[in-house]
Amino acid sequence: MSSRRKVSLVTLGCARNEVDSEELAGRLESGGWDLVDSSGGEQADVVVVNTCGFIDAAKQDSINTLLASAEDGTKVVAAGCMAERYGSELSEALPEAEVIGFDDYDGISDRLDDVVAGRGLTPHEPRDRRTLLPISPAERPEGQEAHVPGHAPFDTVEPLPDGIAPASGPHIPRRRLTGGPVANLKIASGCDRRCTFCAIPAFRGAYISRRPDDVVAEAQWLAGQGVRELFLVSENSTSYGKDLGDLRALEGLLPRLAAVDGIELVRVSYLQPAEMRPELIDVLASTPAVVPYFDLSFQHASGPLLRRMRRFGSRERFLELLATVRERAPEAGVRSNFIVGFPGETEDDVAELTAFLEEARLDAVGVFAYSDEDGTEAAQHDGKLDEDTVAERVDGLNRLAEELMAQRAEERVGSTVRVLIESELGDGAYEGRAAHQAPEVDGSTVVHGSGLAVGDVVTATVTEATGVDLVAAAADPAETR
Repeated sequence: MSSRRKVSLVTLGCARNEVDSEELAGRLESGGWDLVDSSGGEQADVVVVNTCGFIDAAKQDSINTLLASAEDGTKVVAAGCMAERYGSELSEALPEAEVIGFDDYDGISDRLDDVVAGRGLTPHEPRDRRTLLPISPAERPEGQEAHVPGHAPFDTVEPLPDGIAPASGPHIPRRRLTGGPVANLKIASGCDRRCTFCAIPAFRGAYISRRPDDVVAEAQWLAGQGVRELFLVSENSTSYGKDLGDLRALEGLLPRLAAVDGIELVRVSYLQPAEMRPELIDVLASTPAVVPYFDLSFQHASGPLLRRMRRFGSRERFLELLATVRERAPEAGVRSNFIVGFPGETEDDVAELTAFLEEARLDAVGVFAYSDEDGTEAAQHDGKLDEDTVAERVDGLNRLAEELMAQRAEERVGSTVRVLIESELGDGAYEGRAAHQAPEVDGSTVVHGSGLAVGDVVTATVTEATGVDLVAAAADPAETR
């Protein structure tokens, strides 16, 4: 009988959290733990919930998941952003779960041993992680005292058994949890911007870029695991390399990733409009295998309100940026998120945002209601709007966004797209995503054809749009890769 202990990992929140969970999975597996799926009925000795601490709804979802995981008496550990952000406060409010912070990830196997043995953990006191590492350290790896999730070094790419990634020095593996032809690849963590509504910098820390060689080596390992699309994730990808002394590091990294054997598509997430450089637009628009996909964090379109958010831009400047993007890549995909109901938002501000959405022709739009976040400047702003007003504005803009996204999808009927096949639906139908559709957050494309397989990148002609989703006919099989 196996003496290995059993752990179940539940991941909530964003793609960055998914990468962190795969780091935890690799560390646990190498530490003698077997990963099981508790949602499928398998009994685990302990359940680790990688929580999200971004907005109120995400925090409530994290709490509900922790409570549900503990219902049958299973030992539960809270990890991730909410656990890091609140530490001892969360432990006191939620005695059903033990709480760990990012600095516990190095010794996660030992921490879970303590939990199983009934030795309670001492939760950390929350601290501003921007103070833990300098913004521009010349010798960061040698002096690093704070753990940065998802930044494991990949100095060698010799294959190891059971999907465990290699590492030089201390054994810091990554284990894929989802499989499939798409994988998230973290290029940086933290943020140095000071948006008044955002608490992420305080618990994720100062902006830290991964070394380009580590990123490329991990991409090579992922390609060896059958990955065909790399989805580059961070809190702000346009800042990549600034702490390494190279403000144009992303422009150099993307062609290297695109050249990795087996990688067909490279996609970048979370681009700051104020940091978009002509050279970066050119690389995104013209590098083979790098998809012309622009995930631009606009947040609003009213200039005065953006200043109140401590951001830059306006409807006119954002439309100019989109025009530049489409001049270089006419079929480029563009998505963005918007905060509605920010303190002091007027009807004129909403009208400015509405006008921008009507002109921008975005492929994907997320509209979110503003909520106060602990420790943020905006939480102290005057001009707070009542919940009914915010809800009314969110509902109206969401309905507008759905209509505009459907119109944008209709514009693509008759165009040629490249689709990564992710699943087989049967009867000659396959589901995947075109270049303008990111994993999970955007629409999908159903491709009709023959002889296709998961992982193929197919050239297809769009025949129909159903909301944000597309239907397409595959070209001659000779054009399928």
